Amino acid sequence: MNPITPATTDARKGDVVAPTKEKGWFYTDTVKDHFFHPKNFLDGEEDYKDAYLGMVGSPACGDAMKVWLRINKGTDGVERITEFKWKTFGCASAIASTSMLSVMVTENEGLTLEEALKLRPQQIMERLGGLPNRKVHCSVLGDKALRSAINDYYRKTEQTDKIIVEQGRIIDKVLKITDHDIEEAVLEGADTLEKIQHKTKVGTGDPSCIPEVEQLLRFYKEKYFGS
Repeated sequence: MNPITPATTDARKGDVVAPTKEKGWFYTDTVKDHFFHPKNFLDGEEDYKDAYLGMVGSPACGDAMKVWLRINKGTDGVERITEFKWKTFGCASAIASTSMLSVMVTENEGLTLEEALKLRPQQIMERLGGLPNRKVHCSVLGDKALRSAINDYYRKTEQTDKIIVEQGRIIDKVLKITDHDIEEAVLEGADTLEKIQHKTKVGTGDPSCIPEVEQLLRFYKEKYFGS
């Protein structure tokens, strides 16, 4: 996978800069910094063949992520992520989101695996200062790539009981969002399609799944709330 180098080419400017001078930039200064000066970006893969690999892709928006983790088990038995290297093919949001994720995972001596698995796309967006609505799905890809790499670690260290398996039937085939995710969103108060999308981002990568999401919304509302 050959990532687009974060450089000031005309193609990249079209994604980062608003079409009129009055509007300026679409993105926050933090997003711009991580796009033009990405952190922990991996140029060559040769030195990371022994690292734990995670991959996720979104054919709908053209983004794909590939991450490498190095994990250290301390004398206290706690497994901590010490390195997070990455390559991303895609837009400014995908590049910035992955760069920020790599910082969040490795800062302050690195997150434990338990802490890393609790990271959510909303936290990445908060650290970036927000993303345009049509680019939110880029931050969703990041935590899925991280989980994929942690699963690779569990697999290779024979901790198969800890491997995270996606629950339920996959509804959004791009973002791997399941019917279980939709059910949880409804139970948490999402009673409209818009609210479900705000919580899960379902349909932003695969709009063809929207009719099924609406059907599940009606089913779960009737099941739990009688309406």
